[in-house]
Amino acid sequence: MKKSMLIPLGILASLAGAGALAQPSQPAQAADLVSVALIGAQGQTLGTATLEQTPAGVLISVSASGIAAGEHAFHVHEKGLCDAAGGFASAGGHFAPGGTAHGYRDAKGHHAGDMPNLFAAADGKLQAQVLNNAVTLGETGAGALFDANGSALVIHGGADDFATQPSGAAGTRLACAVIAAPR
Repeated sequence: MKKSMLIPLGILASLAGAGALAQPSQPAQAADLVSVALIGAQGQTLGTATLEQTPAGVLISVSASGIAAGEHAFHVHEKGLCDAAGGFASAGGHFAPGGTAHGYRDAKGHHAGDMPNLFAAADGKLQAQVLNNAVTLGETGAGALFDANGSALVIHGGADDFATQPSGAAGTRLACAVIAAPR
């Protein structure tokens, strides 16, 4: 018969404090799941996006309201800044770590920030899921969204034509969400 050894919590805590139970340090890892607020042009919250790292890429689930009915371009942008007063220009251009051109129709391949268009219903509600296999919820490496300056999700006023450079003739930026590693 095995006997269990019980160590009073106070003794265990003092051993841990003295380093007797120290664990090897682990490198900081990025989160596998983050939720971000989608902000509108007047600074109001329009909804949320949840980004989940999966073996196939980053699954992005979007839930928003107050979006004009119809088709809207949806991109990852290069900077984690969403200044509504500046029309979200602070988010920079599309996220293109490999320097590729924009659009699924480009013969040389699209950049990491390209994603399919989203559709808002007549009531202004938008629900969608997009899998982006060109990005990661990491801090380093190709496609890392949590790099030094973060990144942003942007919903545009018009549809992406998947060809026009540099942004698919997508129109104004309607909503923006900062993507940054949780701290």
